[in-house]
Amino acid sequence: MAGPQESTEQTPEQRRALFRVVRGNPDDHELAALTAVVAAAAGAGGPERAPAASDLWSHPASQLRAPLVAGRGAWRASGLPR
Repeated sequence: MAGPQESTEQTPEQRRALFRVVRGNPDDHELAALTAVVAAAAGAGGPERAPAASDLWSHPASQLRAPLVAGRGAWRASGLPR
């Protein structure tokens, strides 16, 4: 049952609020500290991703032409990364 000071409808400020106080009476400094902690936690992102393992096929040196060598298995070795 809502009392004379309580309203069942939320104001636009209450709908877009990051958080709300449901119990107690914090002062401005306490609310500012809580806002800073919540904003820092939200902006922290997540754990850093490990760099992707590079493959030898996309290495810049593979774009340079290597000398052609004739011999046994040369055709197979010509397609392998160096």
